[in-house]
Amino acid sequence: MSETHFQKLVEIMELLRSDKGCPWDREQTSSSIKPYLIEETYEVIDALDKDDPEAVKEELGDLLLQIVFQAQLWTEKGAFTIQDVIDQVSRKIVARHPHVFGEKVVQDSQEVLQNWEHIKLKEKNDSSLLSGIPRNLPALLMGQRVQEKVSRVGFDWDTWPAVWEKINEELQELHTVILQKNQPGIFTEFGDFIFTCVNLARNLKIDAEEAMRAAVDKFMTRFRQMEALNQPSGQQFSNLTLAEMDMLWETIKEQETEHHGD
Repeated sequence: MSETHFQKLVEIMELLRSDKGCPWDREQTSSSIKPYLIEETYEVIDALDKDDPEAVKEELGDLLLQIVFQAQLWTEKGAFTIQDVIDQVSRKIVARHPHVFGEKVVQDSQEVLQNWEHIKLKEKNDSSLLSGIPRNLPALLMGQRVQEKVSRVGFDWDTWPAVWEKINEELQELHTVILQKNQPGIFTEFGDFIFTCVNLARNLKIDAEEAMRAAVDKFMTRFRQMEALNQPSGQQFSNLTLAEMDMLWETIKEQETEHHGD
């Protein structure tokens, strides 16, 4: 997008917020449109997952509109402008890439990440590597980001078998509190178990959030197929016994195996 095109988008938003603009747009606040920012972000992710260039282009535009909208609202408060946003992120990117814009020499991408964290801490005058991780991230993603950050300073498992051993330990602890019917303990140990599973995923170079999403998608697809397979019987799906549902589930799995074997 050229500077002219971007400026046109900013001017369109200014008009929408003006007395001659749109009543709905004029009513919005930085808080009221937060859900749209989140929704548009997930729609970009969906388009990326589909590897659809036209959809990606459209959804990136919708997300950009939300950014410009937020910037306009803060401009009206006298806090900052969209140009301030662009200037700040430009300075940040240059400062955090001294190996590109300066004379710093790095050996690999891991060293780039380590330098990034050190520079970030100096910028924010903060002593914790974990500062800046949003609390509103999905839990699996948040766990993975925390683990990635501490890994950059060497606080990490060396190999996946070591993580596997820890998973077995956490599973046993969870089993113990379940037998004790210790509900607060179950809550805590279950969280520890999931957190360690995320660590295994990261060690195996798997994105835990994406793996979970794929598992949910697979379950939903199979369940819908079960419902479709049951329709000719004329029996309400909710009236089936668990054994009958299990038979449908196994049939769907067998069909998948046959299809993959073709």
